[in-house]
Amino acid sequence: MFPIVQYQPLRLITQNTLSSMCLKLMFSRPVAFAQTWKLWLSSHSLIGNKNIILMGPPGAGKTTVGRIVGQKLDCPVIDVDDDVLETTWNMSVSEKLQDVGNEQFLEEEGKALLKLSASGSVISLTGSNPMHAASMQHMKQNGLVVYLDVPTAVIMRRLGVMRVDRIVGQGPGVSLKDILQFRKQFYKRWHDIRVLCAGESTAEAIAEKVIDAVKRYQNSESETFISTRASKSGNGKEKDSAKYFSDVVTEGLAPDGGLFVPENGLPKLSSGEWQSLIEATYVERAQVILERCIHPADIPASTLGEIIGTAYGENFSCSKIAPVRHLTGNQFLLELFHGPTASFKDFALQMMPHIFAYCIPKSCNYLVLVATSGDTGSAVLDGFSRLRDADKQRIAVMSFFPEDGVSQIQKSQMIGCQKENARSIGVKSDFDFCQTAIKQIFTNSDYTGFLTVEYGTALAAANSINWARLLPQIVYHASAYLDLVHQDIITFGSPVDVCIPTGNFGNVLAALYAKMMGIPIRKCICASNENNVLTDFVRTGMYDLRGRRLIPTLSPAIDILKSSNLERYLHLIGGGDGQLVSQLYNQLENQGHFQLQKKLLEKLQRDVVAGWCSEEDCLAAIHSVYSTTGYILDTHTAVAKVVADRLQDRTCPIIISSTAHYSKFAPAILRALRIAEIKQNPLSQLHLLSSYSPLPPVHWGLLETLKRNENEGHQICAADTSVLMSHIEALIQSHFT
Repeated sequence: MFPIVQYQPLRLITQNTLSSMCLKLMFSRPVAFAQTWKLWLSSHSLIGNKNIILMGPPGAGKTTVGRIVGQKLDCPVIDVDDDVLETTWNMSVSEKLQDVGNEQFLEEEGKALLKLSASGSVISLTGSNPMHAASMQHMKQNGLVVYLDVPTAVIMRRLGVMRVDRIVGQGPGVSLKDILQFRKQFYKRWHDIRVLCAGESTAEAIAEKVIDAVKRYQNSESETFISTRASKSGNGKEKDSAKYFSDVVTEGLAPDGGLFVPENGLPKLSSGEWQSLIEATYVERAQVILERCIHPADIPASTLGEIIGTAYGENFSCSKIAPVRHLTGNQFLLELFHGPTASFKDFALQMMPHIFAYCIPKSCNYLVLVATSGDTGSAVLDGFSRLRDADKQRIAVMSFFPEDGVSQIQKSQMIGCQKENARSIGVKSDFDFCQTAIKQIFTNSDYTGFLTVEYGTALAAANSINWARLLPQIVYHASAYLDLVHQDIITFGSPVDVCIPTGNFGNVLAALYAKMMGIPIRKCICASNENNVLTDFVRTGMYDLRGRRLIPTLSPAIDILKSSNLERYLHLIGGGDGQLVSQLYNQLENQGHFQLQKKLLEKLQRDVVAGWCSEEDCLAAIHSVYSTTGYILDTHTAVAKVVADRLQDRTCPIIISSTAHYSKFAPAILRALRIAEIKQNPLSQLHLLSSYSPLPPVHWGLLETLKRNENEGHQICAADTSVLMSHIEALIQSHFT
């Protein structure tokens, strides 16, 4: 152990001490005095009377890192092993453990820590302190708990070098690896701040990361959001008041009609930090990534961990959550359909309702609106139905879908997911009308003001226009890459391409964000069906809706012409020029088209390529893949497979996003596989699929939902925004009054 480095904490420095320091410094050069004084003030304002409490497994380097942090911040350092336990017991820790045994040792250790009173210090805990709840609650009252998160494999190597083969709490028959894994739940429970410690990081580098992480924790104002259409004032700042994560989750759409984006972009993880997640589970990866993207002032790390654990728990049928499966050659499938409603939308919408419920003011009721082209509707309804009863009383959901623009099974699923706080409305139009109508309702201040005054109810959005919808999707793109590394398909740093079926560009944008955060994605391949406006745009820079009519296809979730999340990407490659984005989308709204500047188009094409697939090619791909591999693609994944075959150059692996389970589109699958006559009843279609033994089983959630709600009905309305508004008001009256 290192000796304690003692310094006077800020609260003990007297006026005489300060005067003495000033006199000494003033005899040096004025610039040196100013710099030294600024450094002294910044370090002491960082810690103040709070303690920085370092937590982590044995071998994490807490003592060494703590000593360096203390030196840098000019504050006392307390090592619990040396300065608390051994001083209290008058014997070594190993002697005490041998004397009282594992269980009693934890209690004795906790009692000793309860007596510790310190402020303005750096405190290095033992590896087992977090297993005693009362003492950790005591420590957190006046401290920030910093978790030094070191990969288990690295800890095992370090303990081997130290010749440590047993640690506190390790009973007979329990391996060292198992007890280290067991302890993670306690670190997860207590930490305020996580510092990822790559295996090769030096103690000096980790100490710097600790200080940077504490600075971030104390400065929530650095992580603000702006509208993609916001103009800037003369000093370069946005004219509108600052918006934080909680604000953008609650508001959904910016008041000027734009979409919220982080003002300073997304955080970037180092190569070492990403590699420390290779052995991690999906839930562990999600928590690390989302902690970096959501400031703890908005959602504390422990609360975020609970939300993630709830979102990706028993409601997913696969323990890997988003497994990566080899398809053929250099092609891999990212299976995103193991959630309760059988599509990739579950990844965001099993989490977003809990984030939303945490962020909104408790004094107001909220009605969440969503437009869906098929999969989003059932995912939103299911996700919000899983909230606590108290939250369901103040949050209702209304989903609008094109009555004749979704599959029969998708429609039955949405109808079956209706609950007391959740309703589905069929609209006699297409998805673009539904999405545009919701945006118009949000920006109608007279109407939203009326709802607030008359009913005490605010509106919110659950489409991917809401930042909280988009953020969780970054995780599975990053996780897929890490899985390929874990499976020894590639080494970290090797590039991959991704191919994603898309209409609204949200899933592609999430992959581009993962790339920005440090995942080595080379190209994002944007796959469209016959509604191929995005393909034309990526190739030419012309976004042109003139004369286009939406074509109903076998892949209805991407039957979209107005791609809302493209706006966020244009804002990104345009250097945050909100005025440019506003001009482009005003022109699209008023004239039906816009042309991207050549320079911006070249930027876009460095990241994105695009292609499209006909209905015939989609069905042929389903048949071909099943014939050669026994695997069934859903219609959207088949679109991506066709486009990937055409555009990939086979110099690196390509990850194809499998965005839905095939059984959601039973008629198309039955037709592609030439199995039998297609029946109109959705439940009959699923029974027919499940009765054909060579096929993989149909999705567990679909059969349950359709059986439970076979005869339930739903409301249908005309394509008129005022009619949609009347349905909104009716739900508010019935649920909140």
